[in-house]
Amino acid sequence: MAPRFHPRLVNDPFDDPALYVAFAFEKRAILFDLGDLRRLPPRDILKISHCFVSHTHMDHFCGFDRLLRLCLGREKKLHLYGPEGFLTNLEGKLRGYNWNLVNHYRYPFEITASEISPQQIRTRRYACRDGFKPDRERDQRHPFNGLLLQEPSLCVEAEILDHGIPCLGFSLSEPIHVNIDKVALDQLALPTGPWLKTFKQDVYGNLDATKMVTVPTRHPPGGCRHFRLDELAAKITRTTPGQKIGYITDAAGHADNRNAIVQLVRNADYLFIEGAFRSKDHGMAASKHHLTARQAGEIAGRARVKRFAIFHFSPRYEAEVDQLQQEAWEAYRQFYRAAPLGKNKI
Repeated sequence: MAPRFHPRLVNDPFDDPALYVAFAFEKRAILFDLGDLRRLPPRDILKISHCFVSHTHMDHFCGFDRLLRLCLGREKKLHLYGPEGFLTNLEGKLRGYNWNLVNHYRYPFEITASEISPQQIRTRRYACRDGFKPDRERDQRHPFNGLLLQEPSLCVEAEILDHGIPCLGFSLSEPIHVNIDKVALDQLALPTGPWLKTFKQDVYGNLDATKMVTVPTRHPPGGCRHFRLDELAAKITRTTPGQKIGYITDAAGHADNRNAIVQLVRNADYLFIEGAFRSKDHGMAASKHHLTARQAGEIAGRARVKRFAIFHFSPRYEAEVDQLQQEAWEAYRQFYRAAPLGKNKI
């Protein structure tokens, strides 16, 4: 069955972090981290609806300007998430430009930004036509329970990690994966098209099973048929376990961080995790609050992820990529065999 989420690192492992996740058959994507985005075509950037920023060190946030530049003047809403201090840093970026002409733009553009602390999520709105002035009077606050975004077909969760400063790790998952059986569609003479997106959202949302669904027909053209939601779902859908993707970067390698990451990314189909230093340089990794490649492999193994990739390498290892990969894979194999299926800590 075709997956819904298609993740890819924007840059090579020595360059700025950014993970682009495209949604199959949808003009939508989400982004984890905002490093240099020059390698992303504008058409891909404009599909982004949500950006999840681990922290605002320059190599994780400098791509915001590129994203902002492409969104200006468009009818678009962009949602940003970041750790403590994120709203202040975002507003600093926005104050760096003059906005005296934006009230003439034909289409509105808005940013909704959320700052995550251990106690709460604080959300604030910035409208282009208002010169991106912070709308503090309408701030929203909600308790933080690990969940950042929840839709019927997906959720994004976060863990606050230690990088010398608060740094967010993320997981993206779907509760189930709804696949459309094309053979069944043909047998019912039903076309593909936009109606399937709405139908799948109804299935994901567990709406009233007796709800009537109106579906266009191929024969006759322009006609329609009516089905109960549950009956049509039984005829044309096949469900499989949902996908899960993990994204971890810039986290100190101590036990508290490693245990928290394991719980966040457990059983992920694909984990993207930094392996900034070789194990022989673990002292340097600790002083800079980063993971070694071996620690990354250990986490992937203990979490029993199906696939993983390490990235965000220190430039000192340009001639030692194979060694980084080998250290990670050896640890993965060792800890995967030893990892119990349930929760575990060190």
